[in-house]
Amino acid sequence: MSSTNGTNGAVNGSPRNVDVLIIGAGFGGCYALYRLRQKGFTTHLFEAGSTLGGVWHWNTYPGARVDSEIPYYQYSMPEVWRKWNWSERFPSGEELKAYFKHVDETLKLSQDITYNANVVDVQYDEVTATWTVKTESGHSAVCRYLICATGSSFKPHFPAFENMATYKGQLIHSTRWPNNADANITKGKRVAVVGSGATAVQCTQEIAKQAQHLTVYIRTASISLPMFQRPLSEFEQRVNKSIYSGLLERCRATKSGLGYDPRPGSTFDLTDAEREELWEELWKRGGFNFNQANHRDFLTNEKAGRMMYDFWAKKTRARMTNHEKAAFLVPTDPPFAFGTKRSSLEQDYYECIDQDNVDVVDLKANPIIEFTEKGIVCQDGIERQFDIVVMATGFDAMTGSLTNMNVKGRDGITFRERWGADGVFTHLGLCSSGCPNLFMVYGPQAPTAFTNGPVFLEVQVDIIVDFLKKMRSQKIKSIEAQRPAEEKWKQAIQDANAKTLLGQTDSWYMGANIPGKKREQLNYLGGIQQYEVECRASLDNNFAGFTIVKE
Repeated sequence: MSSTNGTNGAVNGSPRNVDVLIIGAGFGGCYALYRLRQKGFTTHLFEAGSTLGGVWHWNTYPGARVDSEIPYYQYSMPEVWRKWNWSERFPSGEELKAYFKHVDETLKLSQDITYNANVVDVQYDEVTATWTVKTESGHSAVCRYLICATGSSFKPHFPAFENMATYKGQLIHSTRWPNNADANITKGKRVAVVGSGATAVQCTQEIAKQAQHLTVYIRTASISLPMFQRPLSEFEQRVNKSIYSGLLERCRATKSGLGYDPRPGSTFDLTDAEREELWEELWKRGGFNFNQANHRDFLTNEKAGRMMYDFWAKKTRARMTNHEKAAFLVPTDPPFAFGTKRSSLEQDYYECIDQDNVDVVDLKANPIIEFTEKGIVCQDGIERQFDIVVMATGFDAMTGSLTNMNVKGRDGITFRERWGADGVFTHLGLCSSGCPNLFMVYGPQAPTAFTNGPVFLEVQVDIIVDFLKKMRSQKIKSIEAQRPAEEKWKQAIQDANAKTLLGQTDSWYMGANIPGKKREQLNYLGGIQQYEVECRASLDNNFAGFTIVKE
């Protein structure tokens, strides 16, 4: 067993030998460790950070908060939720850190985790059918099965702005906020935030309340929905726990993993008055109710999407007094089709940007030319000076955590090479050809970005566990995704995408936020329930789409 500080076991010595090695201790990795131990697999986990939590370990920026609501955003195991209560509907990053500590204490996960173990080299040996995994600090392990639970949002994206290295102030990427930073680091300072996604929205809300002056650099305004945060009482949760098991089980049978009632039919089935009444109701529920519990034809019908945008704009524009800012942040014509970029949830974002101490720079009209020692110069030639610049510029999403690791498959090819100019190829969003017995969790070509993480992760891990159980019982040495099956899976995803408006928008769903990355839909669009049906069809049909090698 490793110690919780990650200093014990297989450092510069004999490698640890296990059935399963998991990389990453977020929701997916922790659940995989829990389930595989239950099934009798010797299992160990390497985690690059110093604690459990995945994104909630790494993201400590001001205002960090989940946007899937309680009770849906948590593990379904009664032993975890029975003795845990949340303080609010959308928990903060700090509360989620405390939750993972509770998870660890309840499930005793750390006894099988090596922390501060950043994986830098992974190689497959075809003769022994094993993976050898090495970390930056000298840990190593040999395993039959490798699970990359590295998530969709680990590798930060830094745009290549000119002369960034010359800037003498504090330059921070939002996902690498300084651990020792004072909670009020931006108080009374001149601050810039570059970005308009969920992280930028959360940072802006908090920093605007503290900074002497805040400048927000935005290329495309977001369409952010009201969170409608509220406290959760201990009494309310105590009573509601009587239905938690059924409620969380029901989430697995939905497309998104949220327990909202689906709305069948089309928005055009309603009269104008009926539609307005429904939308008012969904709007007032807050969270993702307005889009997830609504008719879903806004993703396929431009007129339906425009009607939803106009309703959103009517509600949002009324919250701003500065007409110039409102015209940019809530324009008359939508900046993109409604729902084709991930909607952020906000509490007072528009009021904060409306403040006199906040400026907005339109990067399409006035792009950044270069950084200077003191700040940023845009096309208008003005040098805006800052004490702190926050790069809320997102991630190399879906694929970056895998291409960032030096994972060499049976053929000696890394994921960066394997998924080059032609883009991503997987079978079922679980496995990639050339990589026998390697399974991906919360990665590309699965429903990943369109789901509530914990619910989908439990479904996907349960599928992987059943794959491994069947391989063990049938004495299968290895399985490997077949290229024709990958091509078919990829094409089905792109065909489904072509029937929607998603492909019309440059988003990280499409890989379009990273220069040089192939533009393609990186997510399975059929939802959680249908995804599980397709994966289990392969499992039940003698691993259809996989090449099997018997022991």
